Amino acid sequence: MKVLIVGSGGREHALAWKVAQSGRVEQVIVAPGNGGTATMRKCRNANVQVDDIYGLLQLAEREDVSFTLIGPEAPLVDGIVDRFEAADMPCFGPSAEAAQLEGSKAFAKHFMQRHGIPTANWAEFEQTAPALDYLASQSYPVVIKASGLAAGKGVIIAENPQQAEQAVRSMLEDRDYGSAGTAIVIEEYLSGEEASFIVMADGTEFIEFATSQDHKRALDGDRGPNTGGMGAYSPAPVVTPRVRQQVLEQVIKPTLEGMRTDGISYTGFLYAGLMIDDQGHAKVLEYNCRLGDPETQPLMLRLQTDLVDLIEAALQHRLASVHANWHNKPALGVVMTAAGYPDKYPKGLTISGKLHSTLECAVFHSGTRLVAGELLSSGGRVLCVTALGHDLQQARDQAYQRINEISFDHACYRTDIGHRALSG
Repeated sequence: MKVLIVGSGGREHALAWKVAQSGRVEQVIVAPGNGGTATMRKCRNANVQVDDIYGLLQLAEREDVSFTLIGPEAPLVDGIVDRFEAADMPCFGPSAEAAQLEGSKAFAKHFMQRHGIPTANWAEFEQTAPALDYLASQSYPVVIKASGLAAGKGVIIAENPQQAEQAVRSMLEDRDYGSAGTAIVIEEYLSGEEASFIVMADGTEFIEFATSQDHKRALDGDRGPNTGGMGAYSPAPVVTPRVRQQVLEQVIKPTLEGMRTDGISYTGFLYAGLMIDDQGHAKVLEYNCRLGDPETQPLMLRLQTDLVDLIEAALQHRLASVHANWHNKPALGVVMTAAGYPDKYPKGLTISGKLHSTLECAVFHSGTRLVAGELLSSGGRVLCVTALGHDLQQARDQAYQRINEISFDHACYRTDIGHRALSG
């Protein structure tokens, strides 16, 4: 069988790496892919961009793929699954209607309020003056979010009224986040520890994925600007058995049941980004309608079940008959970035060193391309070096050891990925 994977980042490389391990898969096509998927066994790239839904459908039909797996959020929000299903081509992910959980933070907040799902207090605004009036009555810090898709960067934690006003004006007036900021959500700041809770749903049933935690801030000690993610590890110790049960009963089940109540069938990955306080109470920070990046990278190292079998079970609405098995070893991934990320950064940097992957240590490409046999950087996040270990410390040591064997000019990375779990 052939499988089509849509996307070009580290998440998609990790998914392709895992799908290619299935004995049932002859070829994995990644559109548009990157330098890592271009050279991977059983894998080839197709030069079709993620926003070219018609081109992707043509590709799937021409290659007669068994199913298509969507990596990033934008094509889901734009209705790629609806388009594929109308053409009778299996496509794994939520419909455009269901993907509003990620595509509109205001939609998600209204949904959570309607269905009693715990989240931060909030208000929605489309005009500057009412937003500033509301801020005058808030305590600080406060969180200001662009309501639409902003590639993980449309979130500002304002420490004082001046920063808050600047954030509001940058979104609503200056349009720093484009159409994503035509509406904003202002939330109370929640303290605690973040974790990612991901399930795979088939419209009725769901199966849990292993827990994970990523690091959003650019610098050690969780300082600096928010990024798309600087590293991740799995499992997340903060998700204790008691927290897990609370999340299942108060977040995951009500979310999927709420979608059904609202007349929306949810098939695909559902990712609840959580904040867990000192008492072990979890609230939802945000929903994603796909796997996270870089959480996918350590998750794929730990997943022992054939991913193809799981996706087919979900597409055929029989998840109740399958189970996902996870390696008892933890995994940790560290993202190597170009200097200056997430702001301005150079591209076209030559990458060299030990770039091969094994089942114990994998180098997943996030922003790379292959030009005349030379591997060059093409994005801010360049690689995610991911390793398994007998414990988290060993996984971290293995990842950083491999990083020391890879080079490109002015490579940057955090040196403390996993610090919360290891200091606990």
